[in-house]
Amino acid sequence: MLHAVIMAGGAGTRFWPLSRIVLPKQLLNFGSEHSLLQQAVARLAPVVATSNISVITNQALVAAITAQLPTLNPTAIIGEPAKRDTAPCIGLAAALIAAEDPSAIMLVMPSDHIIEPVQEFQTALQQAVDIVEEDCSRLVTFGIHPDRPADTYGYIQRGDVLQNGVYQVEEFKEKPTRETATQYLQQGEYYWNAGIFVWKASTILAALQQSQPEMMSRIEKIVARREDTDFQQVFETEFSAIDGISIDYAVLENYDNVVVVEAPFQWDDIGSWQALARLFPADENNNTVLGKHLGIETSGSIIQSTDHHLVATVGVRNLIIIHTEDATLVANKQDEESVRQLVRLLESSNESSHL
Repeated sequence: MLHAVIMAGGAGTRFWPLSRIVLPKQLLNFGSEHSLLQQAVARLAPVVATSNISVITNQALVAAITAQLPTLNPTAIIGEPAKRDTAPCIGLAAALIAAEDPSAIMLVMPSDHIIEPVQEFQTALQQAVDIVEEDCSRLVTFGIHPDRPADTYGYIQRGDVLQNGVYQVEEFKEKPTRETATQYLQQGEYYWNAGIFVWKASTILAALQQSQPEMMSRIEKIVARREDTDFQQVFETEFSAIDGISIDYAVLENYDNVVVVEAPFQWDDIGSWQALARLFPADENNNTVLGKHLGIETSGSIIQSTDHHLVATVGVRNLIIIHTEDATLVANKQDEESVRQLVRLLESSNESSHL
């Protein structure tokens, strides 16, 4: 059967002050009726049975995620005791799934993406499943055809064509410089790495066992005690002792049989406030506004407030202005990476209550 694992442990620091420790970006709506996480779960139906969906997050978010996803079994929402990157997360999920369904195929996807239309995503997902069923040694990833020279994404270079829109992966590329990203865009054989994967649970476990035996030894101890009364203690001890590493470094970059499917759907990873300008229509002055705003000579800005709080601007351009109940951010639109620095400053100051 097909199982889905949604990774939902990110902090979303670039979305401060809207994103907070107890309410990170995957739990926010961004103009929708549903949070990014709820949208991620919804786009799986009916391809993946609700009983086969699990969410991996951090312990601090388990209660909030359980409240947002009442149709999921609470035991399917797993809170990691420590942040250890994607390889341990995926290894644990695969081991838990394989213990119940040894022949399982699993989809792994982040919780904070916008993907439309859903039908195209589901069609591509079924194509990936077919590819894995045809050759169970394959690891399948999805590549997004770039529409701009983004230097904030990893890239996938495609190799030999296997079928229409499906290629052997030639090489994974780290986040490039803007100049290199422009070259990738011009050459046409590079995709953004969406971080969405399909594979046999047993195949990814075997690959992790070969490359990360110490990690898998600890994960095996965790899974073996999953029904015991001391499970939580074993989980915290063993998982916290794992060295963090991404699935790209641990497996994908050195695996011989990785396949990339060119995604037919529209995709955005909602990585920063700039994403709102891509998702929502701009006004006649190229402002993206969510909430109540009145402006004079205001252009090129991203403004978010609430329906009961007015943000008024005069003579500004290319700003990010985010108003919340207890904090307001005003930043240069081209320097939004500094929001992360601001969050670190809050962590080390007496203003940590605003995190």
